[in-house]
Order: sequence, then C-alpha cells, then structure tokens
Amino acid sequence: MSDYTETQNNWLSDDDLETTRGRLPIVYVNAIPVRTDSLGVVTHIGLLLRIGPDGGANREIVAGRVLYGERVRDAVLRHLEKDLGPLAMPRIPTSPQPFTVIEYFPNPDISGFHDPRQHAVGLAYVVPIEGDCEPSQDALDLVWLQPDEVMSPTVAAELSPGHLKVVRRALAHVGCLP
Repeated sequence: MSDYTETQNNWLSDDDLETTRGRLPIVYVNAIPVRTDSLGVVTHIGLLLRIGPDGGANREIVAGRVLYGERVRDAVLRHLEKDLGPLAMPRIPTSPQPFTVIEYFPNPDISGFHDPRQHAVGLAYVVPIEGDCEPSQDALDLVWLQPDEVMSPTVAAELSPGHLKVVRRALAHVGCLP
C-alpha cells in the first residue's frame, strides 16, 4: 500500500459521526477521473457503478471524506486509489485547486445539491488517470465514456442527480460539454 492510502485512525465512531454531521459541515473531495490525449484534451470520463442505499445501481464519481489532519491532495489520492485500484496512476498537481466547490444540504431546496444526512462541502477535481484501473471497495464496475456519451439521456439517468451536476460542471470546466 502506498503512503497516500495509509491513514491514521483519524475518524469518528458511527455515533460520533452522526452527532458531528448534525452540528458541522463535513469536508469531502469529489474526483472526476479522465483520460486525455497527448495534448491534454479530455477524451473519456470514468464513472463507477455502485449499489445505492435504495438497492438500485447508480453511476457515480469518486468521492469521500477528508480525514482530520489529512491534506486535501492526499485525500484525493486516497479515494482514487481506493476506488480505482493501486495502479491507476492519477496525475494530481503539486498544489491542487478545485474547479468548483459544492455545498450539499439536508434541505434539497437550498443549493440543488442534496445529502439528507448532513451539510457537506465538496471540493471537486478533474484528475487525469494514466494507469490501469480495477474498481475496488464497493465499486462494482468502472466504465470510460466519451463526454457526449456521459451526457446522453441513458447515462445521465444512471447518475445520481448531484453527481450529474458535478460531471456537467467538470465537462464545462475542461471545455468538453457537448
């Protein structure tokens, strides 16, 4: 296991997490894995397949919490390695800047981004991937789709509404929104 996935026991028990979620925003990272051509133009977007809380299959982006004492850069790398496997070889800039910041609220009317469990702040990144990916943890599959395929009605319907909005913003950010 690389240094990027080693974490100290810096998280909360389930009870403490529930209490904290009710009182403080939680920081998350959202990563949209992409394949690029030799000029750096995005050619494909990687989407995970997971079973959602409702039991249905959903396409998702890589996302997860930032641990106490963890650099944001390390959190992005940790979650990419956890979901895409240790040979994914993500290219994270030395000083990563999110392309957008998303606020998730328990009330769906506040920002259009909804998380019924909590108020969360998501820092979103587009991350070029150079290596071989093998979905892991609770990801069942990983597909690489061209930008126009991701925005097709069929694939868009498979994405959770919040993740679809993040992917759309990412594609606009890299100049690939169909």
